[in-house]
Amino acid sequence: MPEKLKIAVMASGRGSNFRSLALSCLEESFPAAISLLATDNPEAGALYIADEMGIETAVVDCGGRRGSMTPDSSSKLAELFRKRGIGLVCLAGFMRIVKGELMRIYSLRMLNIHPALLPSFKGLHGQRQALEYGVRYSGCTVHFVDEGIDTGPIIIQKVVPVLQEDTEETLSARILKEEHRAYPEAVRLFAENRLRIEGRRVFIENEKRRNSDAD
Repeated sequence: MPEKLKIAVMASGRGSNFRSLALSCLEESFPAAISLLATDNPEAGALYIADEMGIETAVVDCGGRRGSMTPDSSSKLAELFRKRGIGLVCLAGFMRIVKGELMRIYSLRMLNIHPALLPSFKGLHGQRQALEYGVRYSGCTVHFVDEGIDTGPIIIQKVVPVLQEDTEETLSARILKEEHRAYPEAVRLFAENRLRIEGRRVFIENEKRRNSDAD
């Protein structure tokens, strides 16, 4: 059996998507494994999940300015990942913009999940933005990370209806279920070398054949 792709997950909060990815990685047929959880928050719930699942953790001080990371922390994370042979970085509720050495080394090898159908409703509170705008459908997007905010090439999107009685909490919960499906799916595609980028478009190898087989 081929060696599994080594993943590092970066999270700042409760770790819901981290747990989803970690559970998928426990499957024998899944082509990737989480080697490290990195966080900028020593109180992150994701740390407790990692401890329960026996996953190595690292807490890195990314600076006091909210939403940004220092050049030193970027370099430190890049070195941590390099030493462990990390092939893919997954942002899972990491509340800082990745820049510097880390962005340079892991360009096109870093994914993020966002709770809206990009390019609409970028940044924080995508679910609230969708409700305030009055859209009929929302969802989630897995995309490659670039130097912008939620601007990288899109890999997978999952759609959910926005109901008239929805609150931010109910819509968020329904989108989150789709996030837990979409992120492992995107990681599998990456690990299987089935993603090809041309400009802004991401093509999935063998996608038509698989859809046909499913029918």
